Amino acid sequence: MPEDIDLPRRRLFGTALMTLAAAPFVSIGPAAAQPMATAPAKSGATFGPLKQIDAGHLTIGYAEAGPADGPVVLLLHGWPYDIYAFVDVAPVLAAAGYRVIIPYLRGYGTTRIRSEATLRNGEPAALAVDAIALMDALKIPKAILAGFDWGARTACIVAALWPERCRALVSVSGYLISSAAAGRKPLPPKAELQWWYQFYFATERGREGYSQNRNDFNKLIWQLASPQWQFDDATFDRSATAFDNPDHVDIVIHNYRWRMGLAEGETRYDQLEERLAQSPVITVPTITMEGDANGAPHPEPAAYRGKFSGKYEHRTITGGIGHNLPQEAPQAFAQAVLDVARL
Repeated sequence: MPEDIDLPRRRLFGTALMTLAAAPFVSIGPAAAQPMATAPAKSGATFGPLKQIDAGHLTIGYAEAGPADGPVVLLLHGWPYDIYAFVDVAPVLAAAGYRVIIPYLRGYGTTRIRSEATLRNGEPAALAVDAIALMDALKIPKAILAGFDWGARTACIVAALWPERCRALVSVSGYLISSAAAGRKPLPPKAELQWWYQFYFATERGREGYSQNRNDFNKLIWQLASPQWQFDDATFDRSATAFDNPDHVDIVIHNYRWRMGLAEGETRYDQLEERLAQSPVITVPTITMEGDANGAPHPEPAAYRGKFSGKYEHRTITGGIGHNLPQEAPQAFAQAVLDVARL
């Protein structure tokens, strides 16, 4: 969930356009408004049968929508969410002619680490390599990457380290690349308070507590991160099945411990992490987004503007939109994906 903020630390065409036409508004920096709409409190939408493919160290479960020969959009979720964050985004993009790929991240849903001997690793570079491996397995040379939370960080890393694979980027909460060294630096007390769960996860009591109470814990995170989003139990329960993954707890705990320098990563990712510690500039066309009611730790847009050197826009989504922006404001998120391809 809540992204690292590096300050210096953690700080549609056709039916798509018809749907967008009757909606409220999104603020795009100081410029004019664009259409958007919040998600219904109850969404009965679903995906068709999921697919599965071996990719790198994983076998990855994913949903797919749209024409097989369309330009590709890779949508990446975060913690503690799942592919259903994009269930109302995918049809809009598919109607516009895009091939939409929505994978479960490692530790979620039907995605599995293929070897029992492999570390259940949650470090950011590992998730980015997973995304490249999925693209390779699906023979996708280049895609638009879009995501939030862990997914936004992963998308930012791919855009920074492999710009030849990233046609454009949509990132909720902006530039989220950081490092374990930055994560070890203390923040002011009020900022540290927002990371309470990270300190909890640093303890064995926290690991056991999350393992035993993961659904109650994650529902609380949803409520804190999106305080004005009135999701119902069915909406949460639909996503909660993804947390039953046997690797989920280990990967989540490792992710947050690694950020604080309390857990080692894998040497295979060391060179990538060294490059990421330099806060590389992202050169691909980018739209960053933020909800006006994001209850999770997040940087101010002005803090990361300089990390994007290509064509760029920032959009603040109004109307009580929280951390899970794609699910709370799916039309605004889908519109950003459509627009970033034309920057």
